[in-house]
Amino acid sequence: MISKIKKDIAIEEKIEALLQQMTLEEKIGQMSQVRHFDDITLEEIKTKYIGSVIHTQGPLPGNDALEWQEKFSQMQQQALETRLGIPLLFGVDAVHGQNTYEGATIFPHNIGLGASGNVDLVQKAAAITAIESQATGFNWVFSPCVAIPFNEKWGRVYEAFSESAELTAALTRASVKGHQDQEGKFGVMATAKHFIGDGATDFGIEGGNTSLSQEEVFQRLLLPYQAAIEEGVGAIMASFNTLNGISMHAHKALLTDLLKDKLNFEGMIVSDWKAYSRFGGNDIINAGIDMVMAVDGDLDMFQEGVKIGVLNGEIPEERIDDAVRRILRQKYRLGLFDDPYPDKSLIEKIGKKDHRDLARQAVRESLVLLKNENNALPLNKQTKVVVVGEFGNNSGLQSGGWTINWQGSTENYKGATTILEGIRKFSEYKVIYDPDGTVPVTDVDVALVVVGETPYAEFFGDIGGEMNLFQLTLTERHQNYIQNYVERGIPTVVLLISGRPLVVTHEIEQSNAFIAAWLPGSEGDGIAEVLYGAYDFKGKLPHSWPKSVEDYHGKYGPNYWDDTIMPLFPLGFGLSYDKIL
Repeated sequence: MISKIKKDIAIEEKIEALLQQMTLEEKIGQMSQVRHFDDITLEEIKTKYIGSVIHTQGPLPGNDALEWQEKFSQMQQQALETRLGIPLLFGVDAVHGQNTYEGATIFPHNIGLGASGNVDLVQKAAAITAIESQATGFNWVFSPCVAIPFNEKWGRVYEAFSESAELTAALTRASVKGHQDQEGKFGVMATAKHFIGDGATDFGIEGGNTSLSQEEVFQRLLLPYQAAIEEGVGAIMASFNTLNGISMHAHKALLTDLLKDKLNFEGMIVSDWKAYSRFGGNDIINAGIDMVMAVDGDLDMFQEGVKIGVLNGEIPEERIDDAVRRILRQKYRLGLFDDPYPDKSLIEKIGKKDHRDLARQAVRESLVLLKNENNALPLNKQTKVVVVGEFGNNSGLQSGGWTINWQGSTENYKGATTILEGIRKFSEYKVIYDPDGTVPVTDVDVALVVVGETPYAEFFGDIGGEMNLFQLTLTERHQNYIQNYVERGIPTVVLLISGRPLVVTHEIEQSNAFIAAWLPGSEGDGIAEVLYGAYDFKGKLPHSWPKSVEDYHGKYGPNYWDDTIMPLFPLGFGLSYDKIL
């Protein structure tokens, strides 16, 4: 396998010349990634030779994009003042837009983009994410997630495009290209994650054990990584899960022998959170991890442990040199040695109209119509509508996890439009809003009942996991929203906001129309554009849709490759206003 990005001889010569000058401490410093708060001081960027800084949940770098840039520029200045002047990488979990910055354009989560199936759209969304990430000071994003979910109980289903490896590979290629290729120049470094088996753990447990054979891993999970490598992805992130009991962070056969040697991956392998202390110390370095998230108190332990490991022969120095070569290669490719500071002129592009227009297109194309009995949809401008449920007027709830905060938000955020606001743009009548299903509404033609899952991220969203906060069905409260309007004899259109298919067979039967809207992000008014017929439904299910909770008695959900469990709707199903797509 060959990457589309050819090795640059001049860059390789610069890397070797720089490597020859580096001390062991400087090399280990390049392998260190820390937060801009708590883990490090400005002075320690210089004294500990830090290679990368991340922004994650915690104190913000500043009050606006300019202050974010200035904070990261101060840190970059420290790095440039070291003996060798090696610039920093700044990374962020921008997984559906620059979702850590309030006011940025937030796209539908990957599950929605998977429903669109639109390669060009995914590439353009990634390019916008790259621009808005650069505008806030970053040159590296931890995206795209290219997992293949096997079980809806997994709390990260929405981070993945589809259960189809082929569709995931196509959209992965588009995402990597969009992030990294800005009119022939490198944009931001993309990261394919989490290698490998993160979505295929037994019973959908985040960070659990994946019991697939190596042959099954290659057959079902590897294709998107091959696509990412061919497209020249700069980084691959190792996964929290184990594979048949072996931690992926310490899995040399897959990290080094497969990724680096057989697949010719020339980028760098980055660890996930606190990997050094969690997954085996120096074992993860020998397995092939190049850069370590040395966070939450891990930095000194990591740097001292690796130094001792090299000095006592536990870690070959050639392994350290390989890691540093890969890190420096990406810094050179990004042009950081020549232009290390963020571009202030990009700030005005954050959340601008054409970015939001594309995000609204993504919302429209992500919607999947599962039922439309007696042409309940489209609505017309004379239709008297009541919008029901707290999700109907809350941009935080409609956006899911990894939005402004790690676990998402339950409040409106800057720059976003809600579903209710979109409906009110179209309707010629005053739209009634019933946030909790208690308003005594009678004189309406249709009830748009918006139900779904409150935001979550990672293991917090596992169903039946240690947090045990979520379920495969709607909450009783949301079921009652639908039931109350059905009992009144009011035609009911249900809009499901969720990070995964849920068991809603009864609710689909009750309703006149039913739409899977996934997690649409900041442009909620894109939903109204389709409900009112300004655009037709285009979305197709990126996952098989379950018919009952009983379908989850085994390790996996009702996936398209498992013909022992028949789904309610198959992968690829979706209606339009006049036909099945």
